[in-house]
Amino acid sequence: MSYRLVVFDWDGTLMDSAAKIVNCFRNAAVDVGLPIPSPGQARRIIGLGLREALGELFPGAGDDQLARVSQAYRDHFLEHDDTATALFPGVIEGLTELKSESFILAIATGKARRGLERVLEETRIRDLFSATRCVDEAVSKPDPRMLLDILDQTGIDARESLMVGDTTFDMAMAAAAGMDALAVTYGAHPVAPLAAEKPRACVDDFQEVVRWIRSS
Repeated sequence: MSYRLVVFDWDGTLMDSAAKIVNCFRNAAVDVGLPIPSPGQARRIIGLGLREALGELFPGAGDDQLARVSQAYRDHFLEHDDTATALFPGVIEGLTELKSESFILAIATGKARRGLERVLEETRIRDLFSATRCVDEAVSKPDPRMLLDILDQTGIDARESLMVGDTTFDMAMAAAAGMDALAVTYGAHPVAPLAAEKPRACVDDFQEVVRWIRSS
């Protein structure tokens, strides 16, 4: 199979941000007086849109509590939490290499547009991507809408496209869009549930991601 389009998830795939996300969910729960999720519980919902993630973490919460914890999460993430985040080793070099070899690169993320624009500016890799799609412009993963929008925008067939992600939501989204998926094992979800979604392969670092794509 030869791919023309490669769509990447952001958190846990390109950026090492799982620890920060987990901390912010837990601290937001403290602020609002909701049960504090375990780190494992918080990691399992990484990749969903914020509304969907909070619904999973706090199924008994009312609308007012969910609105308050949502705002508390944003406040922690944008202003209060100083947990370090950075692109995974090899991401800039690997993406640059793929783009130089005429792969079309895109992002499909559970981040809101504001959040994605912020990290694209900070990391200075915006120009590597031909298309980006965020949860507030479509529907949360695993719904395929973000990928279908990217396919429409780029004009590339799903059969020539690959989704790269670190969660079962990424794998299921790709399947629903008729795309192949490549799972990375260094992000939010462990290997076993990722493998159960039947990706083309599971890889352990970003350098291996690039090698696999180039040899596919």
